[in-house]
Amino acid sequence: MKVKILYVEDEPFLGRIVKESLETRGFEVKLVADGALALTVFNEIQPDICVLDVMLPNKDGYTIAKELRKLRADVSIIFVTAKIQTEDLVKGFESGGNDYLRKPFSMEELIVRINNLLQLAQKNSKSKGVEALGKYEFDSSKYELRIGQTVRKISHREAMLLQALIENRNTSVTRKDILLKVWGDDSFFNSRNLDVYIAKLRDYLKEDPSVKIITLKGVGYHFSAS
Repeated sequence: MKVKILYVEDEPFLGRIVKESLETRGFEVKLVADGALALTVFNEIQPDICVLDVMLPNKDGYTIAKELRKLRADVSIIFVTAKIQTEDLVKGFESGGNDYLRKPFSMEELIVRINNLLQLAQKNSKSKGVEALGKYEFDSSKYELRIGQTVRKISHREAMLLQALIENRNTSVTRKDILLKVWGDDSFFNSRNLDVYIAKLRDYLKEDPSVKIITLKGVGYHFSAS
């Protein structure tokens, strides 16, 4: 069965070139030029991966990504954009993006990113379930962190990071290993993102002192939870 891609891009020439290039490599691609139509087409084709431009007519890529996450938490999302400011990249990840590709980009790079996300999705699908973390419960299939009657919805990236820590519970894991598993590469920018996401998880887990994410300077992290 072919991998299905929803590609939302309003530049006609670029959209056609990328669509045809992906199709020659065996992908099934649906090209949409209007952001307002993205959700309708998404529901029609149920893609494996969404490739979204950020600047689109009627609805931008960040808004589309947030709406897609509500429909299906497990879908992989790649942003492609000319925006290169750090705040734009952070906004992309916080809105639910899995990866971020700057324009202009090579088809080879896009395909590598797509295949990487497909592999990560396959691995994550095998490890779905509910994990007990002290007083907390983490439901990786629903992206929910629960304590008592309180339920917190967390982002796809936060869920991937927490799952990576859980897989190394009560032992140490290097920053590089986490970056490769969660982001797909260990670039400086992604390393900075990791620090932000670790801080978020610590805040989410602060109600139970027995659940700790300990920084091992120069090494990585030690995650402890009963």
